[in-house]
Amino acid sequence: MAYLRFHGAAQEVTGSMHLLEWNGHRVALDCGLFQGRRAEAHQKNTTYPCEPRSLTAVVLSHAHIDHSGKLPRLVKDGFDGPIFATSATRDLAEVMLADSAHIQLEDTAYFNKKRAKLGERALEPLYDDDDVQRTVRLFRPMPYDQAFEVAPGVRATFLDAGHLLGSAEVRLELDDGAGRAATVAYSGDLGRFHTPILRDPTPLPECDYLICETTYGGRRTGEPDEVRGKLAKILNETFDRGGKVIVPAFAVGRTQALVYFYHQMLEDGTLRRRAPLYIDSPLAVRTTDVFRRHTECYDREATAMNSHGDMLDCDRCVYIQDVEESKALHEKRGPLIILSASGMCETGRILHHLKNNCEDPKNTILIVGFQAANTLGRRLVEKAPQIKIFGEMYRVKARVEVLNGLSSHADAGELQTLTAPLAGRCRRVFLVHGEPDQSTAFQESMRKMGFADVSIPAPGERVEIA
Repeated sequence: MAYLRFHGAAQEVTGSMHLLEWNGHRVALDCGLFQGRRAEAHQKNTTYPCEPRSLTAVVLSHAHIDHSGKLPRLVKDGFDGPIFATSATRDLAEVMLADSAHIQLEDTAYFNKKRAKLGERALEPLYDDDDVQRTVRLFRPMPYDQAFEVAPGVRATFLDAGHLLGSAEVRLELDDGAGRAATVAYSGDLGRFHTPILRDPTPLPECDYLICETTYGGRRTGEPDEVRGKLAKILNETFDRGGKVIVPAFAVGRTQALVYFYHQMLEDGTLRRRAPLYIDSPLAVRTTDVFRRHTECYDREATAMNSHGDMLDCDRCVYIQDVEESKALHEKRGPLIILSASGMCETGRILHHLKNNCEDPKNTILIVGFQAANTLGRRLVEKAPQIKIFGEMYRVKARVEVLNGLSSHADAGELQTLTAPLAGRCRRVFLVHGEPDQSTAFQESMRKMGFADVSIPAPGERVEIA
């Protein structure tokens, strides 16, 4: 018998992890960190659908922390099998997981100081750099479009998902050795058409069973082609006020896209002022280096621009790693832009920049990506008049702008385009990685397209598929 078990990102967005059980083997599809309320996050980030030692392998769709960030904890708790990913995903994950460990150590130390004053027990980080290094050694890089064995009777193929450098859709072929087989496709996170730098997502492969993300299953977002104009308007208006633009941006993917656009706008004169752009994230500096190494993932426009020089740098871009340089940004006056991680405003240097700039009406907080429920980023999007940072309340007087066209997730229309060819051909669809309203909306869309069996599995649900 073959089974699928839905452990993470079932009826929610973060913490992706699904389990394929076949022929006595267990294969995890992703192993992501849950991001949300601290107590809930700790509980979810220390539990699994099975004993880590019992896993045969992990197949990683891409390097975003909500898909890869629990891997070092899995290894710490006993997993020692192979982790299959594309080469670019492997390189990005090495950098991102090390950064995740560093942030956890810093945050734990910060909160433990407060807990010590209250006489409370000290917290332990989920994992440390030693766990990350042991995890990296388990990676097995695989190219796109080439089948490889994951476990006896299970072969996988990566296809370009267009979501992030190295991101992949996964096609799994199950064979019992007697000529009977089933195929499972896992979308990972699907990208958009016509986004900067990356190629368009590959059509989803033929399959019997499809596990599909629904982040924007019921929502249309701005067209990527319109993003530059909207971004220029926000920047010019803030610069005219002498303000700062504070951008919580994922250090990998979103940051590189914004630098790419800013470089283009400086070259073509779209901006009225040549304000400096500070990329204040050691992770962004390192992941940008990974982008530079993997030009094989670029689309034609990016390849052409890069042929005339470094498309991810210009004379007004300043990449910052040093903590003191980061602190010095608090004293600088606008106009300027600060790009800093994390993208959902949960950890990292962005918290300090928000704390120091959210109460100035000249400034703009620019949200450029999806914000999961119960995160600080979501509270900003929802126009909360006050926000809590490091245990203290701050008034939000800065303008809050949302630029959805930069999202790296396919919107409802693009999800329909990518899944429609499988209508009437796929036996069953499981919708994951979406808040309930988004998954329900896409469930209805798929039924209208002709999919006969579309379900939204509950956390922990186990389903027989063959």
